[in-house]
Amino acid sequence: MAPSDDTVALSVSRHNRTFAVLSLDRPLIMGVVNATPDSFSDGGHWFEADAAVRHARRLVADGADIIDVGGESTRPGAEPVGADEECRRVVPIIRTLAADGLVVSVDTRRSAVMAAAIDAGACIVNDVTALTGDPKALPLVASSSVGVVLMHMQGDPRTMQVEPRYVDAPREIFDWLAARVARCREAGIAAGRIAVDPGIGFGKTVRHNVELLAGLSRYRDLGSAVVIGVSRKSFIARLSREEPPDQRLAGSLAAALTAVARGADILRVHDVAATRQALAVWLAIEETARQG
Repeated sequence: MAPSDDTVALSVSRHNRTFAVLSLDRPLIMGVVNATPDSFSDGGHWFEADAAVRHARRLVADGADIIDVGGESTRPGAEPVGADEECRRVVPIIRTLAADGLVVSVDTRRSAVMAAAIDAGACIVNDVTALTGDPKALPLVASSSVGVVLMHMQGDPRTMQVEPRYVDAPREIFDWLAARVARCREAGIAAGRIAVDPGIGFGKTVRHNVELLAGLSRYRDLGSAVVIGVSRKSFIARLSREEPPDQRLAGSLAAALTAVARGADILRVHDVAATRQALAVWLAIEETARQG
């Protein structure tokens, strides 16, 4: 029996693939640092720059390959933050971490914040609007040398979870991201600088999220690195016992390993040490199975 599309990624080689300054020979971990007062899971914990830097360094010690710094919450219902305030929150953190020699990503949808973060040393832009939310964003990234994560979101953070609807969510999201990758390539952004993220929880129901994870292997066809963010998200609680965000680790790991099995290259997570341990065990078993 031929393997299904959803399991073929298990045997796909990860060798000789790169994203930004990173090799994709193994799944990578992107550690989340929310310098915000209102993020859904850890809002306020790392709001001050010194606390955020200490937390980022702990995440690297725990095994993070990338530190993703954000200064605006994009949780459902979140209100936007001005560019000046967003820069005030993230730029000092990024500058310090980049001076440490760390690989830093900026989680923003504003070109002014992107420009300031790149100047401070960020080498990846992680944009929930896939460079559509600000007309200056695409030319800015194209004229730089940084990597970019193109994420799908239906609506905006204030409205995205108000009855999200699709005819065929996996196909529509794939086609939308394919069009964004093509537009970025046309603008001069090389394939090795582009990653895609289907945006779990961003304008999706529980069913949409499960369908996207089940069919994640199709995103390998886009020729870009695949980023997935499932950490502590609400669909985990809705599939389980309505646990609060800090009690969703087991579900986060289950979803993350499912994503890796289907070809995800980068996992965006809060719990780096636990994710690194789970990956190490899973990868050892898979490697032994392939050799046997």
